[in-house]
Amino acid sequence: MLTVTRRLATLAVALLAGFASPNAAALSLAEKASLQAAMQRHIDRQTVDGAFLQLDLKSGAVRPLHPVTAHPMVLRMGKHYVLCFEFRDDKGKDVEIDFYLARKAGSYVVFHTAIGSRHILKRLMAAGRVVRSE
Repeated sequence: MLTVTRRLATLAVALLAGFASPNAAALSLAEKASLQAAMQRHIDRQTVDGAFLQLDLKSGAVRPLHPVTAHPMVLRMGKHYVLCFEFRDDKGKDVEIDFYLARKAGSYVVFHTAIGSRHILKRLMAAGRVVRSE
């Protein structure tokens, strides 16, 4: 009888954890490192001659952006994540890029890149949809 009670208690805890906010769980150092590595791999794969290329949809011009530094903070958006990286254009202007990542087969992949669109992230944070990870 005791094992049945323990199994039911374990099942109840698992079910409650499934209903808990995914923003509430803290990330381990290994998970944070894995997220940062996935973002860096994405950037490395997308760079051409050391630059991350941005297409200006209005003018059709291509602007090279040069990586400067990754922000150490990891943000959560439900079961997804947001990481930020500072870039600089050829004129020396700083450009923030927000990378939205999802878990895939034990790793992470970038599913959306927001270049110079920090207002989107700020709006999501103000609405409580994106929170700082612990």
